[in-house]
Amino acid sequence: MTHQSILEFTTPGRGTSNITAAIAQAVAASGVDTGLAHVFVQHTSCSLTITENADPDVRRDLDTVLARLAPDGDPAYRHDLEGPDDMAAHARSVLTGTGLTVPVGAGRLLLGTWQGIYLWEHRAGAQRRSVVVTVLGD
Repeated sequence: MTHQSILEFTTPGRGTSNITAAIAQAVAASGVDTGLAHVFVQHTSCSLTITENADPDVRRDLDTVLARLAPDGDPAYRHDLEGPDDMAAHARSVLTGTGLTVPVGAGRLLLGTWQGIYLWEHRAGAQRRSVVVTVLGD
């Protein structure tokens, strides 16, 4: 059995948004009891990650790490058509990834106790993002 849905999210700008509940709802609606949920964001300047859902300092510190790896406005960047955060956002997306796969059991996501699924916005301003959830299994 395969079920697919597209979810829309509005981000407030750079940072993480917990989308676990929306993904879990899509998995529950799929009717799949055992299988895999693949989650994919259809954009090149944001990403998806599974990380700690308890202490927000973890996500803030991850933003700090990425800012060091791909700083805004680096004079070496050639692609800056949409501002100083443009190329940095693309680099951060490549470093962190646009897709995740999570096991499904008993009709629910099999995440660990402290894990959550986050849409990680790398642009400074608010954005509208589309996330495809494909659930495969029995």
